[in-house]
Amino acid sequence: MPFLAPTRTSPTFVWRAPTSARKAVARLAAVATTMLTLGALVATLGATPGYAAPGPLAQAPSSSEDEGGSDSLREQLQTASKGYVTAKNKLDNSVKRQKELTTRLGTLRTEVTTRSERVAQLAGMAYRTGRLGQVSALLSSGSPTSLVDRAAALDTISANESRELRGLRDSVEEESRAKEALDQEVREQRKQVEVMETRKKQAEKALAAANSGGSSSGISGSGSASARPAPRNSDGSFPDESCSLNDPTTSGCITARTLHALNQAKAAGFTRFVSCFRSGGSGEHPKGQACDFAAQKGGFGGVATGGDRTYGNNLAAYFVRNADRLGVLYVIWFKQIWLPSSGWKTYNGGNGDPSSDHTNHVHLSMN
Repeated sequence: MPFLAPTRTSPTFVWRAPTSARKAVARLAAVATTMLTLGALVATLGATPGYAAPGPLAQAPSSSEDEGGSDSLREQLQTASKGYVTAKNKLDNSVKRQKELTTRLGTLRTEVTTRSERVAQLAGMAYRTGRLGQVSALLSSGSPTSLVDRAAALDTISANESRELRGLRDSVEEESRAKEALDQEVREQRKQVEVMETRKKQAEKALAAANSGGSSSGISGSGSASARPAPRNSDGSFPDESCSLNDPTTSGCITARTLHALNQAKAAGFTRFVSCFRSGGSGEHPKGQACDFAAQKGGFGGVATGGDRTYGNNLAAYFVRNADRLGVLYVIWFKQIWLPSSGWKTYNGGNGDPSSDHTNHVHLSMN
């Protein structure tokens, strides 16, 4: 039975647990301390090499609401940016083909000119020799020897004429095809420029509807390292990828291109806590095409200041600088969003907290 005993500081009585109960509580406290210590050790041993082990604040946004913005906004930004990047890749590839065709066309024009001059020379030679036909030419020969020589010369001239005429015809036809291909590339470029402009307006309209997208001063960071380019198709486009690789930051999955960007950032020195795959919500996280990079060493805490904000600035600048090499769709950091079509714009997460405003982490979405 619990009992009442007087204390030294007061004549009143207080409840004091029996000795056996106090010992049991002490044993439970010791067990709990041991479990916490073991848990911390396991977490440290199991941390992904090259990334900071998650601290007490290292918990990524768990839903679309925590990330900020609406499902509609994220869908529009993904569609617009993906369409813009695809059109830009096609434009770049067309410009490359145009340069190759222009060089080839110049070579063909020189070739046509040279062949035309040769044909003209052969025609002049035939005129001077009075080629009214081989029979008349042979009859005018003064001796059997000159007849043989004249016949051989006529055969040579005829063969050269035939060869040069065929060569000239082929060169002219190839020149015509090159001109048509060049015109086609110009039409393709105009088409892709129009697509890019449409996608740009789509993204900016979506941001405006979310009270975002105003003019921004951008991010002043020094992420100047160059990333190794991600693999592309032969036409310059990025291959379609599924969420098929193990995510080294969570127990989920990511795409090969996302993993490449993650490893390139790590190689550039950005090794603080990262969380990529997230099963809930919309956007690119459930697809394995997005990562959240904590600005603070301990993980996702409050608003980043001082060196933590500088870290975030440098990381955001790194992804922007290498956007084309890595296949970046957009970057969000400190109430601003970078789009390949429009550059830096203001961004309103809607909830007013560090996660939705992205003032404690850099959000990266991949193509």
